[in-house]
Amino acid sequence: MKKGSIVIYNASEVVTCSGFKGKAGDQMQDLKVIKNASIVVEDGIITKITDDVLDLNYYREKEFALIDATNKCVLPGFVDSHTHFIFGGYRADEYNWRLNGVSYMEIMNRGGGIINSVKGTKETTKEELISLGIRRLNSMAGFGVTTVEGKSGYGLDLDTEIKQLEVMKELNKIHSLDIITTFLGPHARPVEYKQEPDKFIDFMIDDVLPIVDQRGLAEFADIFCEENVFSVEQSRRFLLAAQKRGFKLKVHADEIVRLGGAELAAELGAISADHLLQASDEGINAMKEAGVVATVLPCTAFSLKESYARVRHMIDQGLVVALATDFNPGSCFTESIPLLIALATNQMGMTIEETITALTINGAAAVDRADQVGSIDIGKKADLVVHEFPSYKFLPYHIGVSTVEKVVKNGVIILDKENNQPL
Repeated sequence: MKKGSIVIYNASEVVTCSGFKGKAGDQMQDLKVIKNASIVVEDGIITKITDDVLDLNYYREKEFALIDATNKCVLPGFVDSHTHFIFGGYRADEYNWRLNGVSYMEIMNRGGGIINSVKGTKETTKEELISLGIRRLNSMAGFGVTTVEGKSGYGLDLDTEIKQLEVMKELNKIHSLDIITTFLGPHARPVEYKQEPDKFIDFMIDDVLPIVDQRGLAEFADIFCEENVFSVEQSRRFLLAAQKRGFKLKVHADEIVRLGGAELAAELGAISADHLLQASDEGINAMKEAGVVATVLPCTAFSLKESYARVRHMIDQGLVVALATDFNPGSCFTESIPLLIALATNQMGMTIEETITALTINGAAAVDRADQVGSIDIGKKADLVVHEFPSYKFLPYHIGVSTVEKVVKNGVIILDKENNQPL
């Protein structure tokens, strides 16, 4: 077979999500579905999308792989644009505390939370993190994810932050999925800087950020802008220093307290602001005007038993809204796209059309890749997922269960559940 060249034919629906930038407001409803369609991929790039009958013998002679998608729908690969998937250690005890009514912030004050994962990650070798990363990426691919963003932030020192970022860079070379790296050094206050957060920001700016930059270990910089973590001013100072070095910006914004993180993201022209459970009307409007993607993480709100972000208001106000899992060992230990879809549609008031847009082209926009992935368009990477049912409307209907049958990455079948081909 000719590697990276494939024909998916006779799909009941090809859900193109067509576009080369994020979709805002009412645009999120338009999936641009083509009925009874076929897709031609050459050398990993989509070259034809048609509802005409193809001459399959022609492609067979050219040694293209052929996938019969009769009575099945095809979607772009999902883009999980906010994860913390490289970590050591687990926090099952903390989750059970939360089930018994202990708040996330109280757990942090007990010495748990992010600091607990920092200890586990420091004690885990680079080789062990790579092995864990492969398992987690394989699980994500099983849910139809083909591009994933990964953050550091479980080091809070030079060596462990670099270790996390190097692991993700290595995984990007050896794993089928594309991994986009984000430096999240200021994720929490380490014990030694507990009462001196400004000095910790100085350390991140002066000692860690230059090494990350010089070694080309991250594309984005991020910070946890939150009460009792890092203030708006501290966040501004770190993000401006990162921006000056050429990093694109993300912000953990307004998750627990309405602090002004959304406004800061707009002020600095961040690519995305994430969480946003407590974002103000002013912050939402500022993000719209600045073109900041609102990345909403409903699995985290579900896990923390918090109210969901006002996603309906954000869409109605005309924002570009993305959805992501926030997969991490503490506040959201899940990479489940089916759970995410169920929460978005059943609990947050999003239509399935908006949800799919938020997981594809808008997820791509949240990692500045909307020109390359996130839709089925001629000239884009052939990141495609064949689902076992004839319509995308089965995704929320088959509650909490993956409908993924085959995953194609860069024109190569990397997962085929129908034929028992694991990743």
